[in-house]
Amino acid sequence: MEPIDVAIRDETIRLGQFIKLAGLVDTGGLAKSLIAEGAVTVNGEPDRRRGRVLRVGDVVGLGGAAARVAGPGAAAEGEDDYFDEATADDGFDPEKWRNL
Repeated sequence: MEPIDVAIRDETIRLGQFIKLAGLVDTGGLAKSLIAEGAVTVNGEPDRRRGRVLRVGDVVGLGGAAARVAGPGAAAEGEDDYFDEATADDGFDPEKWRNL
């Protein structure tokens, strides 16, 4: 399976944080137990260190799914660009609609 690219804010991220960010698991507790069981691979090798530092280009696999660490600003294929309501220039006034 082709890994999806998951952008991170900084240049590194810990394994436990990344598999949650990538949507490979729903909770940090599940991430911790799956890593401890050896169910998670990093670049094709099982890794049991939740604190393992990942860098751009590392590929993490879990149960047939895979995600690649991408640098800041990289968006997954088909993913919309980030929308910031505060800087949008479309005439929408959030204060007008806030408490409806």
